[in-house]
Amino acid sequence: MNRFASTAGFYHFMGNQEKITEFLERGVERVYPSKEFLKERLESGQKLTMYLGIDPTGSYLHLGHAIPLLKLKIFQELGHRAILLIGDFTGMIGDPTDKTATRKKLTRKEVSYNARLYKNQTSRFLKFGGKNPARILHNSKWLSKLSLADTLEISSNITYAQTIKRDMFQKRIAEGRDLYLHELMYPMMQGYDSVVMNVDGEIGGNDQTFNMLMGRDLLKKLKDKEKFVITMKLLADTEGKKMGKTENNMVSFNEKPETMFGKIMSWSDNLIVPGFELLTEVPMAEIIRVKTDLISGTNPRDSKLKLAEAIVAFYHGNNKAKLAQKSFLATFSQGKTPSDIKEVKVAVGTLLSECLIGAGIIASKSEWRRLVGENAVSVIVSDGKATKIVDFNFKVETTAVFKIGKHRFLKIVL
Repeated sequence: MNRFASTAGFYHFMGNQEKITEFLERGVERVYPSKEFLKERLESGQKLTMYLGIDPTGSYLHLGHAIPLLKLKIFQELGHRAILLIGDFTGMIGDPTDKTATRKKLTRKEVSYNARLYKNQTSRFLKFGGKNPARILHNSKWLSKLSLADTLEISSNITYAQTIKRDMFQKRIAEGRDLYLHELMYPMMQGYDSVVMNVDGEIGGNDQTFNMLMGRDLLKKLKDKEKFVITMKLLADTEGKKMGKTENNMVSFNEKPETMFGKIMSWSDNLIVPGFELLTEVPMAEIIRVKTDLISGTNPRDSKLKLAEAIVAFYHGNNKAKLAQKSFLATFSQGKTPSDIKEVKVAVGTLLSECLIGAGIIASKSEWRRLVGENAVSVIVSDGKATKIVDFNFKVETTAVFKIGKHRFLKIVL
């Protein structure tokens, strides 16, 4: 039995002190006000409440969401209360985090449709039944009812200087880009969620630190309550961009086992150890062994195969993970072209780079230039052989299958 693909229940065999230590350390970038503060509360026996907020800006959750969800799962297993907050109101505003331009605003209909799909997808992590069920709340329940007077009263607790110092706001101003008032108000709206729910803590990616600390400040000012904040590390691609919808590099929970396996195998080698730490329940002792093996010269592909199997097993079960690995090895070890290639239709003369970015195969023009420079892009000709593409401005003139890197394919139909 593959020890990497069969460790979902390992956490239950740890002692309570070990659980708390791992909870505070694994994948965690920082705890506010301190790890010592939270450790003392976790050891006190008091039942705490922590929430994770997700704006329903897309239909499907992805592995980026899995990082805080796994931590919230463990929090619930420790006997504490877990809340999944669906930001169906803030989702219509649009979180400006890491955005150099204003987000496209979503309609209530779009947000509501996406939100309805989230309970089923997060049930892989959280228990919504039993003795200590996780709760799902929607912030439209209170934010949509705020009057102008209410909003002004809340905003009186936040200074302009406190808000405008945010790095992406400063970048927009420096570049002469528009910065709208509704974007300045987003952190306040998210922060007010903590006040209404009266939580003990919040968890999220380190890119959400500003928003989460806004909630910490408001809860302290309005209810004199000390809220803890856990910021998680992010899984970033080779260009330092986080995995997610915006960067077109996500692996969704709903991906087919074979597709999920193949996408993970296409990751750069430097994501192997972080992938194990952030996206699996593989024991840290095993992950340290993987890291040691990689340093000593073990073929990274062997470790990546174990990572892909562990992740696919979490979402689809061990049997489907093993079949996905078997399919992957049969396809790529023998140089075959996969049978389930993603297909897109484009007009004659479209730049191949635009096709790949639009299909989510690559994240950006800079990645395209890097791949072409490394001779990692080719077109599969009729006899099954691959011809390298060396022209950055290559245009699609005929229906064909293109190979990008070792494990990515796209069929373009004119």
